[in-house]
Amino acid sequence: MVRLTRVQQQARTRAAVLAAAREEFAEHGFVPAKVDRIADRAELTRGAVYSNFPSKRALYLAVLIDQIEKVAAGEPRAIVSPSSRVDALGVFARVWLERLPLVGDSAPGGRLQLRSLEGVLEDEHGPAVLAQVARLEALLLAIALERGAPARQVRLAELVLTLLDGAGHRAETLPGFGDPFDVAHACRHLGGIDLKDTWAPPHLPYVAPARTCADAWTIPEGLVDQISGDPVDLANGLVVVLGAGRLGAAEEAVRSAKPGEQVTVVVVTGDAEETGRLVRLRVSDAVGCLRRVFAPEAWQHVRLVLDGDALVASAIGLTDPGDDTESAVSVRNGVIVARADGRGAGYAAGARRREATS
Repeated sequence: MVRLTRVQQQARTRAAVLAAAREEFAEHGFVPAKVDRIADRAELTRGAVYSNFPSKRALYLAVLIDQIEKVAAGEPRAIVSPSSRVDALGVFARVWLERLPLVGDSAPGGRLQLRSLEGVLEDEHGPAVLAQVARLEALLLAIALERGAPARQVRLAELVLTLLDGAGHRAETLPGFGDPFDVAHACRHLGGIDLKDTWAPPHLPYVAPARTCADAWTIPEGLVDQISGDPVDLANGLVVVLGAGRLGAAEEAVRSAKPGEQVTVVVVTGDAEETGRLVRLRVSDAVGCLRRVFAPEAWQHVRLVLDGDALVASAIGLTDPGDDTESAVSVRNGVIVARADGRGAGYAAGARRREATS
C-alpha cells in the first residue's frame, strides 16, 4: 500500500470535506446546514473540517467556487466575439441564465445551483464588498461591449446584470415563475438603447499627482490573468492594487491608460478565508460566463489578478494591504517610474505615465 505524503493527505481530506459539504448544503441549504453532519458525511472529525475551513461561511463559499471552476473547466471558450452589442448581450444572458434551477429541483439544491448568498452575509461588510465586486463585473462586461462601440458601456452592463440578478432572485423566491427566454430576449434588446453614458467622475481633478521615481523591484512570478488564464507579465504598464472594498476604482485605472497600454488590476483583501473567497466566487462566476461569449482579445490590454497572498502588494512596498487598499505604480522596462496611493491612485499613476510618454 502506497503511503500518502502530508500534502496528498491534506488534499484528500479537503476534497472529502468539500464533497460532504456540497451534499449537506444541497439537502438543507446554508443556514440549516450543520458542520457536525458535514464531518459525519466525510467520516472526519469536526476539528478536521475546521482545520481546512475556519467557518461554515468559508466552507459554503469554497463549495460554490469548486462548483463553478469545475463547470468552467469543461465549457468551451468563445473563438470569435459576437459581431454586435445586441447579439453579445443575448448570448451572454442565455449563458448566465443556465444557472436557473429546474422546476422539479429542491429548494436548497436550487439555491446552490443559483450560487445563492441568502443568509450567508450576515454583517454589513459582505454586502459592501459585493457592491464593489458588482462594479468590477460590470466593467469587465462593458470593456468587451465597447469594442466597436462609440462610447462607454458601463451603465448598459450594469442594467443587464441588474436584470439577470433580479431573474435569479425571482427564481429563488418564486420557483417556476417567469420565462428565462423572455429575460434573454429583453437583455438582447437593451443593447439597442443609447444611455448617453459618459466618464466624468467629479473627484478626479482633485486627485493628488503621482510621484515620479526610478525604483527597482522584484516582479512576482506565477501570476495568472483571471480573464484569459494566461501568465501575467508586469514588466511594463500600469499596475493598480485594490482592496476588496475599493474594486470600483478599477475603471479609473482602465480609463487613464493610453491606448494599447497594459493595465493590471490586482485584488487584495485582509481576510482571505471569507472576503477573499467571496471575491473569487463572484469573479470566477462572471469571468466564466464572459469567456463563453467573448474571445480573450475583447479585453485588449486589461488583466485581472486575484492576489490572495499579496505578492504584488508586497513587491511594490505595501506593508499591510487590506480591503481599503488603493495603490498604483507605473512600470517601464521592469522599473517603477511612478507611484500613487489613496483615492484615485490608478488615475494618478496613469496620468503621470501619459505625461511622461507624450
